[in-house]
Amino acid sequence: MRWRIRSQLLLPLLVLLVGVVGLSVGLAFTAARQVRQQIETRVRDVAHIVSEGKIPLAQSHVLLWIKYLSGADYLLIQQNGKRMSTLASDPERLPPAEEVSDDWRTLQLGPPLRAGSNTYLCSGLRLHRGADFGDVLYILYPEKLWKDALWEAIWPFLLLGGSVGAASVALAVSLGQGLSRRLRELERQTRRIAGGDFSPVPLPRRNDEIRDLAQSVNDMAGRLAQFQETTKRNERLQLLGQIGGGLAHQLRNGLTGARLAVQLFLRECAKPMDTSALEVALRQLTLLEAHLKRFLDLGRDGEGRREPCSLPALVHEAVALLQPQCRHAGIELRESGRTNVPLVLGDAGQLQQLVLNVLGNAIEAAGPGGVVEVRWHEQTQPTPPSSSVVLEVRDSGPGPKPEVADRLFEPFVTDKSEGVGLGLAVARQVAEAHGGRIAWHHRDGWTCFCVELPQAVR
Repeated sequence: MRWRIRSQLLLPLLVLLVGVVGLSVGLAFTAARQVRQQIETRVRDVAHIVSEGKIPLAQSHVLLWIKYLSGADYLLIQQNGKRMSTLASDPERLPPAEEVSDDWRTLQLGPPLRAGSNTYLCSGLRLHRGADFGDVLYILYPEKLWKDALWEAIWPFLLLGGSVGAASVALAVSLGQGLSRRLRELERQTRRIAGGDFSPVPLPRRNDEIRDLAQSVNDMAGRLAQFQETTKRNERLQLLGQIGGGLAHQLRNGLTGARLAVQLFLRECAKPMDTSALEVALRQLTLLEAHLKRFLDLGRDGEGRREPCSLPALVHEAVALLQPQCRHAGIELRESGRTNVPLVLGDAGQLQQLVLNVLGNAIEAAGPGGVVEVRWHEQTQPTPPSSSVVLEVRDSGPGPKPEVADRLFEPFVTDKSEGVGLGLAVARQVAEAHGGRIAWHHRDGWTCFCVELPQAVR
């Protein structure tokens, strides 16, 4: 029985093709399952925060903020039948009562349902807290977002399987004179693409399967270049999301200080006119405007304007902004240090944000009746010769809990029930961006955060 060489080559390649396709399908299926699990995990995280936090869901703007942060829509049905929703129109139907979960840990996305012109994956959570006891919160995740995430997860595997399959078929049917030499040349070109050079390869003159393979490689290189650009864009969007969270944190702190300052002014309005409280509120709003401007300037090139800054002046400004909040809570805020310490080189707005974050964290940790101390001094190191300015912020609070102590400067790590977990993370990012560092310790009943910044070159 004659067994042609083409058949000898085709059969192993056919087996390989089936294996690659099977592997690609398996990987695509696994990726699709992971995408759904990730989405359900995000939904559970939102449900966890809602069910165990103190978020006033009955206020309409709260649901809109949660939608802005999570990407999902929400429908709250209260015990009295009142509905609050972020949807343009009500769903045609809702999951039956027996499918509504009592525990956020068991929450899963249900089958698709329509609301207006959109389709959602819906899950319901029965609330067991305070004034919201018995209310049902429906979380509706857009099916389009789920399909987009699903396609983004599986297309690399399908592309890989299709590309390898096309290469296998091309190798099987294009054997002939000079095949090995031409394939080696093509291999060298694909290695260059694998090394990061996505420029198109020159096409062979002969119009055959190898030419088709070269064209497929060019298409693959183009798609890889697009994928690389998409990855960079996604990383930038992730950074924007983190900065957006930090911006929200700063807005909350600033608005709280402004509100307390106005309340203090109204409380003392019977006394001779004193506009200091309103001046504090004005500085708070100005600070918020600066934070917003830095957020809008994020997409531009550059690291901000670096110039010599006085750390004591930044501390005085922060203390003036936060003093009304401390007086309202009965917290004693002290500051001490020499005014002639060396200047530091940096962006004044970012450094002020660092001071406000660390000082605000200490005020929250100290609690009503607590004490917060702010000190600064110059520190000189003989080897190698260098000088830095050290800011120390101490509070009389109990200190971080052990489970978060080692990760205190990581984003979204906090032991406060109403905390976001971004203040100290942003502080560390600013300190390191200015060539400094931040550390903390708890000793003798005091929690101390120490920020060290290099002295500006004279």
